[in-house]
This record gives sequence, C-alpha cells and structure tokens, in this order.
Amino acid sequence: MSSRLTTVEIPAQSTPHYAVIWLHGLGADGHDFEGIVPALKLDAADNIHFIFPNAPAMAVTINGGMIMPAWYDIVETSLEQKFDKEGINESADLLIELIQLQQQKGIAPENILLVGFSQGGVIALHTGLRYPERLAGIIALSTYLPTIKELASELSPVNQPTPIFMAHGKADTIVPLAIANAARTQLQEMNYTIDWHEYQMGHSVCNEEIQDIADFINTVFKR
Repeated sequence: MSSRLTTVEIPAQSTPHYAVIWLHGLGADGHDFEGIVPALKLDAADNIHFIFPNAPAMAVTINGGMIMPAWYDIVETSLEQKFDKEGINESADLLIELIQLQQQKGIAPENILLVGFSQGGVIALHTGLRYPERLAGIIALSTYLPTIKELASELSPVNQPTPIFMAHGKADTIVPLAIANAARTQLQEMNYTIDWHEYQMGHSVCNEEIQDIADFINTVFKR
C-alpha cells in the first residue's frame, strides 16, 4: 500500500514504536511544522516517526478561486455554516491511507497520534473520531469541527476514550475562538474528554503551547 499524498518525514532515530501524523493549515505545506519537532524535547523522541503530509492543490473559493494547498474548499467566512463536506471526506480518506501505511510498517494504531492545525485540525478530528481502531490521541490546534452534527451517527465508539488536546488563540481572527469553544462543548456533551488550552495569540502557535503539546504527547505515548 502507498499513500496518494506526498510527505515530509522525520524518521525515528531508533526502532519506530510511535508515529505522529501532523497536518498543516490552508496554503501551507508539510514543512510548516517540521521545525517544531526539536523544540518538543519528547521522552520517546528516538522512537517516534513524524509524518507531515502535503495537502492537495485546489481552488479555494474564499480566496477568489486561487489554487493552493488545501484539505478542503472554504466557501464562506462563517466556516461552520456552509462547508465542503465532500472535500473533508476526501481528505479523511487520504489521512486514513497514511494511518494504515504506518500500521503496515508495524506501528500499532494505539501508538499513532493525529495532529492538525486549522484546516488540518478539522481533518484530524473528523477522521480520528470516526477511525475504527483506537488511536493514541488527537491534537487539534486553532481549529473547529463543521461536521460535528453528523458525528453522533458516524463516530467510532472505540475512539470515544481517546485523549483530545484542543488549543486556541484568544485573538484568533481567522478561526474565531467562539466556534472552537462550541466544538469543544459539543464534544464534551458527547462524552469526549478534552484537554482545552487558550493562549494570548492569534491564528498561530506559541512557545507555551509547544510545551503543553509536548506534555500531552509524553503522556499519550506512555500508555
């Protein structure tokens, strides 16, 4: 099996026991979060394989039809009201290919962590909560979940106990804090456990957040 996505990868320095699949945001690429890895200073760093996939190039409606890397189309500024469900499902299928590829390489699903920023966070949450095998966890950064209404009938019970880290900037003008908070509340009402963090920042990542991400990864990869 091979993936239809091209990827940027940081191989494990020793035997790979764990995998982190980290999805970038709109208009970025797989290199976007590559530089964060050394700053994480993870306990199991030598045994973690990092995969940073590149989103397909597509026309993005909200940007005047400009072609750019995107996990799905953005059709209006409200984000969660009218959204590209077909595009989200297509990218979820691409992410599933990457998960299964790691499993074929010998990494158990419970040792695979999904991470995503903004659009990438949507795909990480959408896919991870529906995946039929237990995953290590999901990290959703500066994101939201437009497909949450469908989740009740599509969720995978085996991933309801899966740890979820959600973080957001209080000054985010791209993905408003309110819609991220709404997703968090709805997930909690569906009995998901959310490790929620807010930071004094916009639509970005800060040093305090990087440390909290590292603490979360150290915890889920110890289980």
